Amino acid sequence: MAQTPTSRGSAQDRARVAGGQDHEVKYEANKEGVSKDAVKKAVKSAGNSRKKVEAEIDRR
Repeated sequence: MAQTPTSRGSAQDRARVAGGQDHEVKYEANKEGVSKDAVKKAVKSAGNSRKKVEAEIDRR
């Protein structure tokens, strides 16, 4: 029986931004058109929810 990615635990949560993962910070920075530092600050102040991070970036 084939295992799905979620049963192995390798699926990532796309609704979150991992502030410690450079590739995720870089992706979000490019997507929003801001610096990586701005994304890291948004993650620190708003939490790691992608929607909250994007709202925080838009607010600034």
